[in-house]
Amino acid sequence: MAKTVSNTAKIDPITLAVIQAGLQQCCDEMDLTFSRAAFSPVIAEADDRSDGIYSATDGALIAQGARGLPVFVGTMQFSTRHIIERIASGETLPPEEGDIYIVNDPYLGGTHLMDVRFAMPFYRDGAIYCWLSNTGHWPDTGGAVPGGFSASATAAEQEGLRLPPVKLFKKGQLDPEIWYIIRSNIRVSEQRIGDVQAQASALLVGADRLTELLNRYGDATVSAAIAEIRSLAAAQMRAKIGLIPEGSYSARAFIDSDGVVNEPLTIALTVTRQGDRLTFDFTGSSLPCAGPMNSVRATTFSSVYLALRHIFPDVPLSAGAFEPLVITGHEGTFLDAHYPRPVSGCAAEVSQRIAEAVFAALVQALPSHVTAAPAGTSGNFGLGGHDPEKGRDFVMYQISGGGYGGNSDHDGLSNGCSTIGISKAPPVEIMEQNFPVLYHRYALHEGSGGAGQHRGGFGLDYEIELLRGHARASFVMDHGRTGPLGAMGGADGAMNRVEVTRGGETFTPPHLSKAQDIALAPGDRVRVRTPGGGGYGNPALRDPALVAEDIRLGRYSPEQARALFKGAAGG
Repeated sequence: MAKTVSNTAKIDPITLAVIQAGLQQCCDEMDLTFSRAAFSPVIAEADDRSDGIYSATDGALIAQGARGLPVFVGTMQFSTRHIIERIASGETLPPEEGDIYIVNDPYLGGTHLMDVRFAMPFYRDGAIYCWLSNTGHWPDTGGAVPGGFSASATAAEQEGLRLPPVKLFKKGQLDPEIWYIIRSNIRVSEQRIGDVQAQASALLVGADRLTELLNRYGDATVSAAIAEIRSLAAAQMRAKIGLIPEGSYSARAFIDSDGVVNEPLTIALTVTRQGDRLTFDFTGSSLPCAGPMNSVRATTFSSVYLALRHIFPDVPLSAGAFEPLVITGHEGTFLDAHYPRPVSGCAAEVSQRIAEAVFAALVQALPSHVTAAPAGTSGNFGLGGHDPEKGRDFVMYQISGGGYGGNSDHDGLSNGCSTIGISKAPPVEIMEQNFPVLYHRYALHEGSGGAGQHRGGFGLDYEIELLRGHARASFVMDHGRTGPLGAMGGADGAMNRVEVTRGGETFTPPHLSKAQDIALAPGDRVRVRTPGGGGYGNPALRDPALVAEDIRLGRYSPEQARALFKGAAGG
């Protein structure tokens, strides 16, 4: 028989810890189920997805999988809240057991259109106890270019199919009419059903695990534990804020361009610690832009949350951790986009510039806790076309890593995943098996880490050739104009470099890191060198033995090392 306690009863620490771990395990199993069952390499291999549990009343985050993308930590609670509010207002049909809603509307708590969310009400005794939700990056949702990363879109409709919250599954059954509408508007649609079934199956696994947890401890006990976890998370975040000296800290980060107007965009940020609150003021940031580098409010908020997760990783994943954080000044800027502003770059690129601004501000206050800037781009590369050997169309999405920033203790990690997540590049063998491409190069971008007492990590250097058929390439990347910021006297990391070789001639796109609809024929190649992380501390203070080791491994030539590290390199 399940034991129960009243909602006001004190839960002993051991029971609280076990329930917290149980909620986490539910989400972790959803993550693993989603990846293992998914068809698309971007989910199955790169883990571009996330799963979580959310409040029945306001969509607040209860738990999220440890292997899920951090950028979704805020956005999924916003999108779940929008679903709840639209049901209450009558704009969306009310749920029944077995229903699963689908939504990808960026302006309803989302990111970009390729991040498709499923949300399922979880019932106990005929009432909704909580919501289970997940997000997966679909390789294509229609729009002007294969893969959805339209570098020069000027309206949301050019980026793909926009879905409000609708029931894709009704009482456990896939609605064929809704599915036909979706598949009629996306490329390579016959392959998406595998991702749809994987995404739905992950929620069902989560429901089974959560049922077991509730049956073991009782609904009231688990509810009380959830409330206690939220309260403790808020208290822990306030304690971390207490480490920051009272005052204001300002920084700026820059986006290469919006893909349409070839001028940089500015993120202006002032972080103020006052008492147990931390305020993030974006006043002075650029106005809404013409191209797809606008950010919706949910992504802007989530970018601040994930930056704090990097700085204070031991604070539990719960809505309580966000309560002491105040975000303001974003209204009227490109960080608060409204329909029909294009937003394909918001989740993967603008979010990382926001996090970079947070790091640059708070490293002044907490130099021992905060790193120099990481590579800060997901390297979004979409390639779509026709493969005559297989007799079918294809859409390939390549995500890539970069260098992490150095910190007070050690050098930055090389070829790490992006700031916003745990997604990694799919294995070369998988990509060559699925698509008509050949990788001629897949190596570290040597020398790309910013010099410092602790240098930045190195980015990635890869080159792809189209083997057969025809294709169109599009890029939405960043840090092609400026490198990731160094900290405490460290140098900036190397910039992102994109080169296209077509018909034997090599060129760099006018917007450096962004381009759209580049026609490729067999033999044409694309080479990308992702940024290294910023350096931390005075380069002259670097241990000479570490400089010598970098030279021995070919990361720098002796001449480069002398120029970058001066006294530390013996020059």
